[in-house]
Amino acid sequence: MYAALPSTLIVGGARWLLLAAVVLLLIPAEITHRRGDHALNQVIGYVLNGVITLAMIGSLALLIDALPEHKVNPRELLISAAALWGTNILIFASWYWRLDAGGPHERARTPGHTDGAFLFPQMTMAPEAKIAAGEHEWEPNFIDYLFLAFNTSTALSPTDVPVLSRWAKILMMTQALISLLVIVLLAARAVNIL
Repeated sequence: MYAALPSTLIVGGARWLLLAAVVLLLIPAEITHRRGDHALNQVIGYVLNGVITLAMIGSLALLIDALPEHKVNPRELLISAAALWGTNILIFASWYWRLDAGGPHERARTPGHTDGAFLFPQMTMAPEAKIAAGEHEWEPNFIDYLFLAFNTSTALSPTDVPVLSRWAKILMMTQALISLLVIVLLAARAVNIL
């Protein structure tokens, strides 16, 4: 999605810079994953998410700066806003997935997900209902966090998954604020064009 942005909205101006950073971080992440060093893999994942998050926020700041001077044409604005909004969903889904209940590796070590930063509907089911539904060993996967992030970006709040921890509340507020900024920027530009 970063490639969809015009060069004026890319942090550092070089499209290859973020791609190079991601590739350089993915190599040790893959090596540590294959070796079973989950703690180091988790740290590399945090750094990778952080780099992408900073690039997204930087691009959003550049977009905000470019709007009053009409540096971005309407077509580029729509494409850029869609790319930033989509990136916002994906990166925060990744943050939730990595951070909730110690991350995917820790969640996989315990059968059935009962404790975490988010209260998924499956966690509130009675044990008999979980067994009847075939959900007795349910644990959230990436798609569950993607759904949570999508709802946060569209409704600007959680929908079916209450947020329990403070760090998750802060991340969700940040995600909702980024989505709100993108929506407000589009609305402001649309009013300006009319």
